[in-house]
Amino acid sequence: MPITPSPIVILTGAGVSKESGLDTFRDKDGIWAQVDLEDVATPEAFRRDPERVHAFYNHRRRGLLDPAVEPNAAHRALARLEREWPAPVMTVTQNIDDLHERGGSKRVLHMHGELLKARCGACGDTSPQRDDLSVSTRCTACGQVGAMRPDIVWFGEIPMGMDEIEAALAAAGMFIAIGTSGTVYPAAGFVGLARQIGGVRTVELNLEPSDGAALFHESRHGPATEVVPAFMEELLDGVESLP
Repeated sequence: MPITPSPIVILTGAGVSKESGLDTFRDKDGIWAQVDLEDVATPEAFRRDPERVHAFYNHRRRGLLDPAVEPNAAHRALARLEREWPAPVMTVTQNIDDLHERGGSKRVLHMHGELLKARCGACGDTSPQRDDLSVSTRCTACGQVGAMRPDIVWFGEIPMGMDEIEAALAAAGMFIAIGTSGTVYPAAGFVGLARQIGGVRTVELNLEPSDGAALFHESRHGPATEVVPAFMEELLDGVESLP
């Protein structure tokens, strides 16, 4: 079926990276089933026990850098869509990994931050970070010791890029949510915002229906490495069939 190209906003969650070997958060065996988020993912936790918080994220960073963790077919399909779609494509991700970028995507907004970056709590400088962080890590910008933290948006903090995301949704003709539970706000509210704008086709690609599945015009369910490439192929075939 021919499709008139218009801007696309894609929201991705942990489900898109699960088949690359990274844990999700809210599955019954996910990260929050193994550790209390109040102990490792809040500003209060970092003030209370920075060594524990650093240890948690150091472990996750080392896992992300494991050579066995690579972009999967879903990441590559999204990169292909960005390259070949005749209108702008923005990928907004809740994930803190870099698999979208490694898969070839260029326009990626990490609304919850990035695991491979560090931020100084004293001067606000951000920098690449592939090694472990600790309370003795020195900021390379201001020289402060003990102020470095993962460049992650913790619970109780404001996600990054909200103005840019809302502007992209306002200009979009399609919103696609992939591999997300539909329970974490503000991301869970994007589909409702898209519906309010009007004229935005909303699609859910997920292993199973999310909590907000009823808000989408259409849904495809199954592993991300299967449903995402298939749907991207449909979109691009529709463009090719235009006169």
